[in-house]
Amino acid sequence: MKVYMIRHGATKGNKEHRYVGVTDEPLLQESKQLLEKKQMPPVARVYASPRKRCLETAAILYPGCRPIIKESLAECDFGEFEYCNYEELNGNPYYQEFIDSMGRSGFPQGEDRDSFQKRVVKVFSEIIEEEKQYQNEDIAFVVHGGTIMAVLDFYYGIYGRQAENCCQDDHGREMNGGAEFYKWQVKNGEGYMFYVIWEKERDGFLLENLRSC
Repeated sequence: MKVYMIRHGATKGNKEHRYVGVTDEPLLQESKQLLEKKQMPPVARVYASPRKRCLETAAILYPGCRPIIKESLAECDFGEFEYCNYEELNGNPYYQEFIDSMGRSGFPQGEDRDSFQKRVVKVFSEIIEEEKQYQNEDIAFVVHGGTIMAVLDFYYGIYGRQAENCCQDDHGREMNGGAEFYKWQVKNGEGYMFYVIWEKERDGFLLENLRSC
């Protein structure tokens, strides 16, 4: 089964390098125009976060496929950091702790990374298990950058795959090679394609042949 995981198009908050989690803002018009130029292969089903930016992206990329909405595919709750950017948070002791911990300290009044990842991986694995009945029909996820990172960090981290480090995160800060979670970050409107390989002896599945799309 071939799976596409696409990050939604850009919003005002993305353009301003803000932490956009629970904020439900629409796509920028310029982003819609870019998405309309993107040609995606047809899929049998599309799964999406309930956020407006994901649903608008799905409607553009897969106009003939009504998305199946899954609440647990939503972006991380950034708590007190929600809709702030680096300039606004610089000097905040909680933000400094967050940076020093490579994001593991969590967001004040929001989610921590481990809880977020468990939430996302749970719904992703449930969807893949449900899809097994359809005999390898291709599917797509239209979700958030954090959602994609959570899935790929979990599965590729377990099985020891490698990826190139990205140089900078969405908020303008340099990320070093120890920030494994951020290896999987993609730009708005971009994502990954991979194959789901079923393993009978493990009663589970692997993700293989990952590439950008």
